[in-house]
Amino acid sequence: MSPALLLIVLCVLQVAVVDLNEILGEQCKAQLDAEFGEGKSTFIQCDVTHGDALRDAFQRTVDQFGQLDIAINNAGINNEKNWEKTIQVNLTSVIKGTYLALEHMSKEYGKIGGTIINVSSMAAFLHSPHQPVYTATKHGVIGFTRAIADASLQGDYGVRINVLCPAFVDTPLLHTVEDEDNMGKFVKFKDDFKRSMNKFGVLQPSLIAEGMMRLIMDNSLNGAVMKITCSKGIHFHTYEPMSA
Repeated sequence: MSPALLLIVLCVLQVAVVDLNEILGEQCKAQLDAEFGEGKSTFIQCDVTHGDALRDAFQRTVDQFGQLDIAINNAGINNEKNWEKTIQVNLTSVIKGTYLALEHMSKEYGKIGGTIINVSSMAAFLHSPHQPVYTATKHGVIGFTRAIADASLQGDYGVRINVLCPAFVDTPLLHTVEDEDNMGKFVKFKDDFKRSMNKFGVLQPSLIAEGMMRLIMDNSLNGAVMKITCSKGIHFHTYEPMSA
């Protein structure tokens, strides 16, 4: 599955995969059909930076499956040269996706509740000179998610909202760090990035899926910041209480 412009929206026993890459999206749907049977999944081609298209993807999912129970905002790119696009994909689309999911889930809209998972990165904790804007967007995803999770709790939305922060994952996104067209002037720091990869290791996507399932299944979690690293596996970030 392409890491770029990816949103996964789930309903009970059914899944909608939303991605810009039509070929990989259809391949993903075919795999789901083979494992779970036809009619359990759908693919919707969409650029998540286009607000109307993203709204339509949510509506089409609900129209097909009846309701929305789980949304995973996982769109992400690594492009320091076109940093405005990085903000649009990595942060703005996550915010839009969260608000659209709430329209279909929240009790404030007469819905029955649900779960939202927003994907950040360990880059929010282990900043790198190689990707300053990418780092900023991942900080933003954590801050937004924790705040909207508090709003959901205090507003009785009935929606749990959490954030997942994986370290380096074995996906095509890792290979973009050596491309000057993506990294611009920051490509000169690529060796620093490689040293970090060698130091911290590279995760397999299956462990990320395991973390996702934990966030989905554990009803006690809201506003949680899950970290996934090679050294510690799945664990949670803790924050010291603010003192006066």
